Amino acid sequence: MAETRQWQLASRPVGEPTHDNFELVTVDRPEPDNGEVLVETLYQSVDPYMRGRMRDAESYAEPWDVGDPMKASVVGEVVESNSGRFDEGDIVTGELLWAEHAVADANELQRVNPDHGPISTALGVLGMPGVTAYWGLNDVGDPKPGDTVVVSAAAGAVGSVVGQLARLAGARVVGTAGSEAKIDWLTDDLGFDAAINYKETDDLSSAIDEACPNGVDVYFDNVGGPITDAVWPRLNVDARVAVCGQIALYNETEVPTGPRKLAKLIESRATVEGLLVSDYQPRWGEALERLSTFVQNGDVQYRENVVEGFENAPDAFLGLFEGDNIGKQLVQVAEYEA
Repeated sequence: MAETRQWQLASRPVGEPTHDNFELVTVDRPEPDNGEVLVETLYQSVDPYMRGRMRDAESYAEPWDVGDPMKASVVGEVVESNSGRFDEGDIVTGELLWAEHAVADANELQRVNPDHGPISTALGVLGMPGVTAYWGLNDVGDPKPGDTVVVSAAAGAVGSVVGQLARLAGARVVGTAGSEAKIDWLTDDLGFDAAINYKETDDLSSAIDEACPNGVDVYFDNVGGPITDAVWPRLNVDARVAVCGQIALYNETEVPTGPRKLAKLIESRATVEGLLVSDYQPRWGEALERLSTFVQNGDVQYRENVVEGFENAPDAFLGLFEGDNIGKQLVQVAEYEA
């Protein structure tokens, strides 16, 4: 029988994950049953939310068991089909295993049209991160012309799209990121009005004050921690805060005591709303249609940080916590021949 490789959760991390938490194993290649397809992975996504799935704790995403294969958003090619929905050679996307080959229910996959752009974008600007940015900004943040929008982790897959959409909405856009290369990309290429390198800034509060002289109307929070602490006192009356991620806290063994800044919400009457992209599943296509138009027109740019080789998937994941990536972090598992 043909074989394939998959990554399994070897142990639960304490604090920041390490290579010891992953195990690469060789298994028999699965065969699809009725209504299923066998998919060869071409690109695999790694995302910060996966850190939560490595814990044995209840969350919005079901945790992985030790010894089980991990899961990720994947773009792949159908190599065997027992479903009328897809033929061999079709390019699809969905949540599959961290594996070179995986079986999936055809009803849980979506077709990827290579004519819309590189197929890898189905995991980035034209996939979950792009949809998160689109609805998180427009539905939760609701930016108005002249508003000041602050985006943390602004050079990431979600934040970079949020900032560009806010700019298209007529807002003043300020981003935070962790390197000068990222700052240059945000301001020189993406049109951000200002950007703050939080790793090189001794006084984040003063930096936010300088970049946002009229206060903050919309805060798109991808990180939490000290950056959010610095933004909070600058929230204007009727400000909107979209809480999308808290990567600054994901590796903490104990959650810091808080929140202690809620009194500001009395003064500002700000709205703070958590954001989960799966809630927008019925409107997914609407977001992708708009985003694809923006990308094709050049109104929204994107970058991908591609790590080659399935064996390097843990490196790509661990790099998220070091701030290595600009744009979407991907693993290229196999070559795509159009």
